[in-house]
Amino acid sequence: MHPAGHSVTNASARPSAGTRQPRLLDLVRTRLRTLHYSKRTEESYVGWLVRFIRFHGLKHPRDLGGPDVERFLSHLATERHVAASTQNQALAAILFLYTHIFDKELPALNAVRAKRPQRLPVVLGASEIRDLIAHLPPDPVALMVELLYGTGMRVLECCRLRVKDIDFDRNQITVREGKGDKDRMVPLPASLVARLREQLRRVENHHREDVRNGGGSVWLPGALAVKYPQAATEFRWQYVFPSSRLSLDPRGSDGVRRRHHLDETTLQKAVRRAANRAGITKKVGCHAFRHSFATHLLESGADIRTVQTLLGHADVSTTQIYTHVLRRGACGVVSPLDRL
Repeated sequence: MHPAGHSVTNASARPSAGTRQPRLLDLVRTRLRTLHYSKRTEESYVGWLVRFIRFHGLKHPRDLGGPDVERFLSHLATERHVAASTQNQALAAILFLYTHIFDKELPALNAVRAKRPQRLPVVLGASEIRDLIAHLPPDPVALMVELLYGTGMRVLECCRLRVKDIDFDRNQITVREGKGDKDRMVPLPASLVARLREQLRRVENHHREDVRNGGGSVWLPGALAVKYPQAATEFRWQYVFPSSRLSLDPRGSDGVRRRHHLDETTLQKAVRRAANRAGITKKVGCHAFRHSFATHLLESGADIRTVQTLLGHADVSTTQIYTHVLRRGACGVVSPLDRL
């Protein structure tokens, strides 16, 4: 039996005879959506709450407290050997449950915490990036990868780009609802302008065809779909890199098939294959282009605060990790062996 169905029902009261109360995890999902959490965060939080409930023998979380949370978190660190970020994610999910559903504050927790390893980012050299791009499939995949390196965007930020967020006049792109639900501006590489314009022409042609076939609708954030009923079919709201297929919104209930953005796994697989074909031995993923963007900017003399703003980091200390991989760091020092 799913743990949500085992006495885990209403967050405020037990169900009385003859009444059907919403299940706990449904309440969590509803609350997350009300607060505009992303679909990925919703899936992650619900998954951790399921594990938390199963760990305690399907007991209702209302009947659990601080010591029970500590035992679960310690179990993750000592027996599951999860990373610190994974343990923090589990804790965030549990705190959300008690704070937003039960309106209850947990006491100070004294669980065994997973050790946060110090890892340096994978940074590609200019020649490696050129070689990798040369082995990519044609646009839009190659265009997206070049945007990742040219703007420092995260892979999902690139996939979610909408037509209206590209400003050719000011040579900039607006990244909407980035990490922490923050917007920011990034530069639009001049070398990509012509190909981006061509990509938008292709998107517009496909969109017109969708509209002629009775579709052309796209998912809109928040309450925009209600406030502006016609906006979903406007070209400016369409994704710059749309999927080739129509699909149902996994969180929607209207049954409307829409054209979502290109799935990020398509890009991730293409990058891994291209790296292998180019003979790059580093562990390369889409995020390596963001790391390379930041590192190469700092190497060219850009101010670290500027790089922090472009990356959308809340604290400059997060950006400072790139100072450890600059050319004037380890590779900028002459080894004493070479002086013999």
